[in-house]
Amino acid sequence: MLGLYLHIPFCQAICSYCNFNRGLLDPNLKRRYVDALEREIRESPTGPMLAGPNPRSADTIFFGGGTPSLLEPEEVRRLIDACRDTYAVADAAEITLETNPETATPERLAGFRDAGVNRLSFGVQSFDDGELQRLGRLHSSERARTAVRDANRTGFRSVSFDLMFWLPGQSPASWARTIEDAVALDPDHLSLYLLELYPNAPLKETMARAGVSGGATPDPAAGVWAQSADDEAADMYLDALASLDQAGYEQYEISNVAKPGHQSRHNLKYWQSGDWRGFGCGAHSTVGGVRWKNLASTGDYVDRIAQNAPVAIDQTILSPRERCEEALFTGLRLATGVNRQHILSTHGVDPWSQYGDQLAPFQASGLVWSKGDRFGLSRPGMLLANEILSIFV
Repeated sequence: MLGLYLHIPFCQAICSYCNFNRGLLDPNLKRRYVDALEREIRESPTGPMLAGPNPRSADTIFFGGGTPSLLEPEEVRRLIDACRDTYAVADAAEITLETNPETATPERLAGFRDAGVNRLSFGVQSFDDGELQRLGRLHSSERARTAVRDANRTGFRSVSFDLMFWLPGQSPASWARTIEDAVALDPDHLSLYLLELYPNAPLKETMARAGVSGGATPDPAAGVWAQSADDEAADMYLDALASLDQAGYEQYEISNVAKPGHQSRHNLKYWQSGDWRGFGCGAHSTVGGVRWKNLASTGDYVDRIAQNAPVAIDQTILSPRERCEEALFTGLRLATGVNRQHILSTHGVDPWSQYGDQLAPFQASGLVWSKGDRFGLSRPGMLLANEILSIFV
């Protein structure tokens, strides 16, 4: 079944590390954007990418951003209704709303739940107030705790939140406390992301002014704007996962752990070569080996929808080899790895025969495992995923 992704590009403030397609909230533009987004969804099955008389079935809807929780519950309801009216959305579909803690009042959470959302993904990032301030987050650690507790009381099927490590001024001890605080809230799902310093992000510029470069040994003169050394970041990752193992979570992807039955069904589509339709400015789609994206500008997107003009650009038909390489590249992010026979039957390639010689040094070092028809990355191998997976691209 398809996954449906809806991009909401509005934020109350721009986080210092963010490189996503987003902008500051403009209430009038938001109103026009929701109208345009609903129209794109309702007209999508007859568009050039999915021509045909019948809509495809879908079993996940994901509101990403930006800050989707800046939408009013009634706006969320309108968009979910548009998806259900246009696609054959399963009754038990997973419907996720990315949510910032400062927007999550009990009343709004109840409204989102009544609108059809059954899974929340909170952008918590840290339970250290100093770290949150350096990231430009608007919430405090206590506000995050309150939001998560309110979500649990409201009755969502799953509650997830994101955490980040290798932050400026973050020590292994403070990261361990964040993991402890996260476990104490008993979420259903957690995502652990290594901070990436994008060239156009304000945080990188701030650190540069402080004379700090990523991966350097903390400089006392730079104070809170220094990052730990690379090997310390690796230990933070492994130690966090070990703690989450003990707390009953199962790692299912490089950056994601969950309680049994609470894996992100939508994100699994990305890693298991599924199909998804993306709606909104900058959204990407992949269906049947065809990939395209929408233009990125929010204003241009709204205007083109109003003019009944196409918003999809950069259509690419993936070659059989590209589809095979991508199945390996994304599938090996999963803790269960990939199945050689599945790749062979789907893509006509035995990956171990094709790439075994290149994988052999990593296997000898314990970074790649092989068992029966499956092979994958060990946890230490996940730390070097970019290097290992570059074999396939």
